[in-house]
Amino acid sequence: MSKKYVVKLMFLVMVLAGAGSLSASAQVYVTVRPEWHRVERRPVGPRGSVWVEEDWEYRGGRYVAVGGHWVAPPHPGWVWIPGRWVHERRGYQWIPGRWRRR
Repeated sequence: MSKKYVVKLMFLVMVLAGAGSLSASAQVYVTVRPEWHRVERRPVGPRGSVWVEEDWEYRGGRYVAVGGHWVAPPHPGWVWIPGRWVHERRGYQWIPGRWRRR
């Protein structure tokens, strides 16, 4: 094998490995579901907004609780569907909340 061929092959392997890690990062699974321990006082919110209680974001290699905030609907009459933990074969995955038309 020529050196040029080996370098091209190594580059191809690195590109394919990087592409695989990018697609895998879109779905994060944890073996132990984080527990919601926050007790929050709900302040008076803006008119027409919805209170989001339990919400999680994946930051720095772990899920962080970011609930307890008011969210305004993107369009009049839309409703908030809360996020939820789903247990699958690989572990638990957080499915974020979303807006839906009534």
